[in-house]
Amino acid sequence: MALPFVSIIIPTYNEEMRISRTLDTVVEYVRYKGYSSEVLVADDGSKDKTALLVEASARRYEEVRLIRLDHRGKGSAVKCGMLEAEGQYRFLADADLSMNIENLERFLPPSLTDYDIAVGSREAPGARRFHEPISRHFMGRVFNWMVRLLAVKGLSDTQCGFKCFEAWAAEALFPLQRSQGFGFDVEILFLAQRLGMRTKEVPIDWYYNEGSKVRPIKDSFLMMNDLLSVRWNSMMNRYGSLSRESRIPRSTVYDCGGSPDNMDEPD
Repeated sequence: MALPFVSIIIPTYNEEMRISRTLDTVVEYVRYKGYSSEVLVADDGSKDKTALLVEASARRYEEVRLIRLDHRGKGSAVKCGMLEAEGQYRFLADADLSMNIENLERFLPPSLTDYDIAVGSREAPGARRFHEPISRHFMGRVFNWMVRLLAVKGLSDTQCGFKCFEAWAAEALFPLQRSQGFGFDVEILFLAQRLGMRTKEVPIDWYYNEGSKVRPIKDSFLMMNDLLSVRWNSMMNRYGSLSRESRIPRSTVYDCGGSPDNMDEPD
C-alpha cells in the first residue's frame, strides 16, 4: 500500500469542546485538496471525553486514528505521533486550529520545495496575528530572543504550533528528543540545525483563541528550563553523534509510554 502524502499530527489534552469540529475541518480540507492523508490524534491522557470523540470521528473518517497515551506532556505526545506517522510529509497542528487549515498547502509541494523542515511563523514577512493579547506577544518575543541567543539561530518564531517535516527528518530528529513539555520545539529545531537540515519559515495567518492550554507564567518558566536543558544535554553529549544518518529504521518500534519524570502539562 502506498504511503500517505501527508500525515497530520494533532496532540490533544482535554479538547472535548473543539476536537470534533477540528477533525471535521481537517478531513474536509484534505479531501477537497485530494491529498492522500492520515490524521493522527495523539491524546496525552485526557481526563474528559476527547478520546471518545476522536474514536467517533474515526468511525466516520478512515483518515482519522487515535493514539492513546499516558499524561506526560505535549512534547511526548508529538514525539509519539511523529514516529507513528507514515506520511512523506508530517505536519504538526494545534487542536485549536489557530492557523486556518487552508494554510497547509503553503508547507507542501508544489508551493514549498527544497526543505527538510517548514516552520510556521507569526513573525516572518507576510505573517499576520489576530486578537493576541499584548502581554502574551511580549512574553513570546522575549522568549524567542533567549532561544536565538542560546540555541536556535536565525528563526523568528520557534514556538508556533504548526510545522512540517519530511519523513526522513522526523525519523532522524524525534528519537533524539528528550523534552516532554512545551519546550520540545526548541530542542527539535536545535537538533535540526546541528544535523545541517534545511529549515524554512512559512508566514501564516494566526488567530489567538481563548482556552489555550498555555499558562503564560508557569509555562514560560518551564520552557526556559527546557531551553537550558537542551544546552546542557548537548554539552554532556546526551544526543550522541549527530549526523544525517542518525535515523531509526522503519522496523524499530518506539515505546510511546516514555518516561513519567517531566509531567509539565496543565492538569
